[in-house]
Amino acid sequence: MVVLTGNTLTLEEMKKILFDGKVVSASDESWERVEESRKAVEQIVQENRVVYGITTGFGKFSDVLIEKENVEDLQLNLIHSHAVGVGAAFPEIVSRAMLVLRANALLKGYSGVRKIVIEQLLEFVNKGIHPVVPQQGSLGASGDLAPLSHLVLPLLGEGEVFYKGDRVEALDAMSKEGIFPITLTAKEGLALINGTQAMTAMGVIGVLEAEKLAYQSEVIAAMTMEGLNGIIDAFDKDVHIARGYPEQILVAERMRELLDGSKLVTKQGEKRVQDAYSLRCIPQVHGATWQVLNYVKEKLEIEMNAATDNPLIFEGGKKVISGGNFHGQPIAFAMDFLGIAIAELANISERRIERLVNPQLNDLPPFLSAEPGLQSGAMIMQYCAASLVSENKTLAHPASVDSIPSSANQEDHVSMGTIGSRHAYQIITNARRVLAIELICAMQAAELKGKENMSPITKEILIEGRKRIPFIEKDRIFSKDIGVAEDWLKTSLSFTKKKVNVEVEFC
Repeated sequence: MVVLTGNTLTLEEMKKILFDGKVVSASDESWERVEESRKAVEQIVQENRVVYGITTGFGKFSDVLIEKENVEDLQLNLIHSHAVGVGAAFPEIVSRAMLVLRANALLKGYSGVRKIVIEQLLEFVNKGIHPVVPQQGSLGASGDLAPLSHLVLPLLGEGEVFYKGDRVEALDAMSKEGIFPITLTAKEGLALINGTQAMTAMGVIGVLEAEKLAYQSEVIAAMTMEGLNGIIDAFDKDVHIARGYPEQILVAERMRELLDGSKLVTKQGEKRVQDAYSLRCIPQVHGATWQVLNYVKEKLEIEMNAATDNPLIFEGGKKVISGGNFHGQPIAFAMDFLGIAIAELANISERRIERLVNPQLNDLPPFLSAEPGLQSGAMIMQYCAASLVSENKTLAHPASVDSIPSSANQEDHVSMGTIGSRHAYQIITNARRVLAIELICAMQAAELKGKENMSPITKEILIEGRKRIPFIEKDRIFSKDIGVAEDWLKTSLSFTKKKVNVEVEFC
């Protein structure tokens, strides 16, 4: 079980909730804070104080006062009117992350919602009821208003959810689990949708997948080194210590460990004096990506524990302030940075694929073909990789440099962070496909050079890989092979660190 406090949620805990199905609960201290802030809201309503979103309208309507008897209608109208999302739904796991993150933010005790609202969020997580949330429609400031409105609808018994592998009406799933719809009262609709949980949830899934992919890229690159008889000297620790970046030093060390015992790698001068940059600069380029991953993880963990709605309630209601914590700029920057960093992993991978298939750049059969000329081999796999990296270049254009005014210019600067997070995730998906192609080509090249001479780690990967992707003896529909390799990378083939070692786990 993971206990939410509003302040201590980590990416490692999110991984357990999202991928291991851990249930969630709230700490006693967080419930006390929730109760205190709720009393403050009720007092504000009772006293008819003018407080944004509690006794007033929203956005440009902030100067419209709402009568006490209409506060429930105000909150329901807010959810209905803001549920304008369009396009394909976020992956179900992203919806699950949104539920957890929204509950954690409300448990900080600055939002003024009742305990029952947060309990409903936690119940959905623990029962595996995940709202269907369209991906498009958020500006990333004033919170992820549209996506979070769709997240809230099922709490009220409306909208659709993912439940036990199906997409069903929310009420159907709730009735099977004995969950009843709630009715929102003062402040609660606003508190639920004024936040950055859509972009942050997408970012959490993205960075967890990206980190795994970064480790996988090193192992695949190591196999490519063997297929091309790469020069191991470029990974000498003194070279990387001389520059000083910790991430670069660690990548070089892992590359040395991955290739330890290999008879296929060479020394300077044995076959050539220097390798091309796509081999020689693996620690520098991959290491720079790790720098970005560390930055992004830091920002996400801050945002995961942030109060991002508006207004915020302090000192038992004595201080209620309308601020701008819903503005997604920090995560927008982080998501753009993440997309750029993973795009580079794909870029350098595609260049290694070219070196594996181009007969002018290696001593392997042209395009790794069994019968060059009659059969094209991996020729068009490189085309596919080139297309994917070019697509990534367009997706990597930063969303965070854009803004557009909304709500009659009251909300005149927005982050576009949710767009950035979606683009980053698509880049990660494309990069995985590129690395899947490199894996296929690297296995073919290394086996042609002699699998008995591979390092123990890469040989084990080759053995497991051949259970899924046969040796290329003749042309076949390689799209199927790419799909199998991609699925292997995403779901089964994992690499976890122990100090700086890369351990290979086969599921």
